[in-house]
Amino acid sequence: MESFEDLLEESTAIHGHICAGQVIGVRMSMLGLQAIDISEPKGKDRKSLYVLVEIDRCATDAIQSVTGCTLGKRSLKWLDYGIMAATFVNLATGKAVRITAREEARELSRKYCPEITDKYKQQLAAYRMMPEDELFKVQNIRISIPEQDLPGRPGRRIQCAKCGDWVQDFRDIEKEEGPFCRPCIDGRYYEVI
Repeated sequence: MESFEDLLEESTAIHGHICAGQVIGVRMSMLGLQAIDISEPKGKDRKSLYVLVEIDRCATDAIQSVTGCTLGKRSLKWLDYGIMAATFVNLATGKAVRITAREEARELSRKYCPEITDKYKQQLAAYRMMPEDELFKVQNIRISIPEQDLPGRPGRRIQCAKCGDWVQDFRDIEKEEGPFCRPCIDGRYYEVI
């Protein structure tokens, strides 16, 4: 695996700027990959890696950058929980780890960089050097990933009986009248004009 500094540089270029979330995401990814025995996430191990992120913030861009996992490849899953956490899964072995950024790390950053008075800059610098156990909570977990969420070709494509849209990967809702897309059942996030 590349060095922390190289991964951070690459992640920052993709994200557009350096921030504490980039440092957290890169370190979290490196720790998660090591914990599940993935050494080449963009190479030989790419088909064995699956990542779930629980927040749509800066760290997620870093996690995507380091791991090579993406929504489009279906190797990255976003769960809208608002928690600075990610789960790293080795699909070949079943080994999985959930890593959460510790909230108390914000305050601990003073201990590591007391000379920096700007809180944002202090956290950015401290997160680079803070021991992993002070920055993260790590949990070895067991996870069952539904077949329809795994990477690969769509398991099924079916046409909505109401609007005609095509629904993939068993995301349709079966009713007496036929299969329906979720927007036809639950309502759309948009209005056609």
